[in-house]
Amino acid sequence: MKYTSSRLDRGYSNRILTVDLGSGAIAAQALDPRIRDYFIGGRGLGLYLLHRGTTSRTASSDPENPLIFSPGPLGGVPQFPGTSKCMAVSLSPLTGIPGVSNFGGHFGAYLKYAGFDALQISGKSAREVMLVIDGFRREVSLMEPPAGDHVFDLEKEIVGRFVAAGCDRKDMAFLSTGIGAARTAYGCINSHYFDPTKPADGTKGLFRTKQAGRTGLGTVMTDKKLRAVVVLAEFPKGDNPYGAADWGRVKRAGSRLGKVVHDVDPQSLKMYRKGSAGLIAFMNKDEFRSLPVNNYQLGADPRADRITGKFYADHLFEHRGMDGCFPGCNLRCTKGGWVTLKSGKRAGEKVWVDGPEYETAAGFGSNLGMWNAEFIMEANWHCDDYGIDTITLAVIMAFLTECFQRGYLTKEDAGGLELKWGDEASALAFIHQVAEGKTELAAAAGRGMIALEEMVARKYAARTGRPEPREDLQRFAMQTKGLPFSLYRTHRSLSMQASYAAASDIGAHHAAAWLIKVDLLGAFPSMEDKARALLAYPRVRLGNDNMGLCKLPWVDVFNPESGTRKDADIYINPASQELYADFYNGMLGTSMTWEEIFAQTDRDINLQRVMNAMVFGADTRGRDSLPDRAVGPTDDGLYEAEGEFHDNEVARLLGRPLEEVRALPTSRKREILMDDRRKRLRELIRAYYRERGWTDSGIPTVSTLKGLGLWEFLTEEARMKISALAS
Repeated sequence: MKYTSSRLDRGYSNRILTVDLGSGAIAAQALDPRIRDYFIGGRGLGLYLLHRGTTSRTASSDPENPLIFSPGPLGGVPQFPGTSKCMAVSLSPLTGIPGVSNFGGHFGAYLKYAGFDALQISGKSAREVMLVIDGFRREVSLMEPPAGDHVFDLEKEIVGRFVAAGCDRKDMAFLSTGIGAARTAYGCINSHYFDPTKPADGTKGLFRTKQAGRTGLGTVMTDKKLRAVVVLAEFPKGDNPYGAADWGRVKRAGSRLGKVVHDVDPQSLKMYRKGSAGLIAFMNKDEFRSLPVNNYQLGADPRADRITGKFYADHLFEHRGMDGCFPGCNLRCTKGGWVTLKSGKRAGEKVWVDGPEYETAAGFGSNLGMWNAEFIMEANWHCDDYGIDTITLAVIMAFLTECFQRGYLTKEDAGGLELKWGDEASALAFIHQVAEGKTELAAAAGRGMIALEEMVARKYAARTGRPEPREDLQRFAMQTKGLPFSLYRTHRSLSMQASYAAASDIGAHHAAAWLIKVDLLGAFPSMEDKARALLAYPRVRLGNDNMGLCKLPWVDVFNPESGTRKDADIYINPASQELYADFYNGMLGTSMTWEEIFAQTDRDINLQRVMNAMVFGADTRGRDSLPDRAVGPTDDGLYEAEGEFHDNEVARLLGRPLEEVRALPTSRKREILMDDRRKRLRELIRAYYRERGWTDSGIPTVSTLKGLGLWEFLTEEARMKISALAS
């Protein structure tokens, strides 16, 4: 398909590219200004397109389920730090509800430079295809992809093909996934982009990858037989190339935030050296004990210093080059290094590994009882090469390891493999088995945590003649709505428990409401404070997703001016938020406060909740729940591992002296503690519902939806279902 060129206008191209892989139809459609202005872009626009393209009966594997990629109006502007983000949106194979995942690199920006605010892919191809969006020729086509089931083999072939055709590496950005995505329900999508500064093989320049990891959207991509999406484009040139309403204001906002990052980060988190893995040291502090160890059983370990960001920075990360995933971001947190593989078809080969990020480092590190940074990087590389979400697989493996620990699984159940805490060889072997679907256990693990619970319970009952231990397994199977947890032990953060249970509507992920750090620092002392935070912080975090922005320059770089703000939540970093508002208003020509800008996110937050309710129905509130392990100690031994802390909490609950509490049986103390924590979690979720204007069942009311202006954008099916559920 040929299309005409267009100039960006206030950050928008005002077109959506639609591709039907079943029929081969390709079209450039005008973006309705009403929809653009209401849903903004990114996550919001993606959810709207998903809502209009599906019903409550649509499954993730149905041809009509669209796979959507959407940057935002502020994405791709290198004059401001952290403008790399794009959103992937589709129905999730893991959860059956909308799955959303953000990713960095150049793809979102290049998609916009090529002329589109979103890419919507529906249908299924009869054969494997590669979608190519050529922003130079203004042409979109489907072509045969290079051969190869592994991501980095495919990367090499794609780059070679387009370089041979005369394309410059810096003008290429593409998405891919691998054989692991086809054999699991949690495939990731790799976002490839060229880094001209990083040394490689005696020269400069190599392709880097970021991932859309969560909710299994790589599986949707492989199910459609879409092997890759390639965009060819270049940065716009000239004065005000992004069509900002006030280009000077945009540049000034970017310069001011860049100065904050430059001045503050080297004195605080040092993400320019450590990347996000630097968070391990904070979570491991004894006063917080929020680093998951051995499937979230414990919250700290003295061996954690072997896998901290400082260790990676000192021993493994390659610091030459910029390490930003997009030009203009001086946070430079995209770390990586060279590791020699010990397993797989390329064993003995030295490979470049992008990462690990905090989640991967904790998932394949502390949560599996592994304290070897090179093992973590190798596991990271294999997952990327197979196209598998590192978070999901690592948490599933931790669950399985505890099942072996507790006698629910044997070597015979696992085809001769036994997973143990700290056993690197077995862990690597299992990663390969899952990607290849080699054993019954590996195949079940590939289907997700809920399928795995069923398989383990059945195997145990058949072997022992005892009842299926489903209830016990569910206590430490770390998932919500089918999505395994991201890597935070939430025992000491009620706010984060509620975030996982209810504020994150895709399942237990931190992107919507990462409240644990500020909660541990005492930012939300009352239940009312916590409930309000469950509104305020998702507004900001998901608002960035809508605009095409990375959250890290905001959340991980504290602007000193924020400390001077009176009558404000300084933890939300209001001084930097004002710079984001300057960027937004300068680009779009509006005059809104940062609070007003981010409050717009209530629209898509409610839309996702509507779509969830269409699937879950009357059980919507029941799905806003957590396994006991996320709330507190699930057995007496785990209570005693932090006995002093727990005894003090029980003493406060009972109003009795600590000496009397110490004398009580551990089982009784643990029962009192867990009953109270479950009660407080339910109380906070109800308070969150009230703040949102939802029913006690977690359903948005008709009046709330009309007050937001969302009602008119809902399908007739959605209106009927919500009217019935909320009555």
